[in-house]
Amino acid sequence: MIKFLHKFEESAIGLLLVATTLLVFIEVVLRFVFNTGLLWAQELTLYMSAWMVLMGASWGIREGAHIGVDAFVKKLPKSSQKVVTLIALAMCLAYCGMFLYGSWIYLSKMHLIGIEMEDFAIEKWKAMSCLLFGFLLLTLRIVVLAIQVIKGERLGFGFADEAKESMHLAEGNDQTELPPSNKEGQ
Repeated sequence: MIKFLHKFEESAIGLLLVATTLLVFIEVVLRFVFNTGLLWAQELTLYMSAWMVLMGASWGIREGAHIGVDAFVKKLPKSSQKVVTLIALAMCLAYCGMFLYGSWIYLSKMHLIGIEMEDFAIEKWKAMSCLLFGFLLLTLRIVVLAIQVIKGERLGFGFADEAKESMHLAEGNDQTELPPSNKEGQ
């Protein structure tokens, strides 16, 4: 089930990125070359981007691709790093919980009222369900990360270490020889 979720998430993000890019390209060509355009392109681009961003945030947690300031935390003993990480994860879960609750109320009211999208004959709550779906994915990823931290499989979020990668590249090393990600044990 989790492997299916990984593949679905990556495929959906890739598909949304390609579709959004193509739609914007077509709209620009139509507008500036043919002096016309697609009336619905802006709204569709907005919603596809929203889906892509929220799913991408979840993917970023899984891959350790988010940028974080953890210089202080890395100086702590491993046991303290674990505690600080669990506190941060609890705060992230609280944040996701608030957004899930707010999203549910927002979508429920839009469903009850029956608001439609401006350029499509689709109920707006369906397009905006990316809020609920995206924050459910984020919550799942944070819970999985917390379990990994508790089990000792990971020490923290596994933030992307741009400084280490930059130094590695500056020393003349090929990008294919990058040091292993700090996801496994930080």
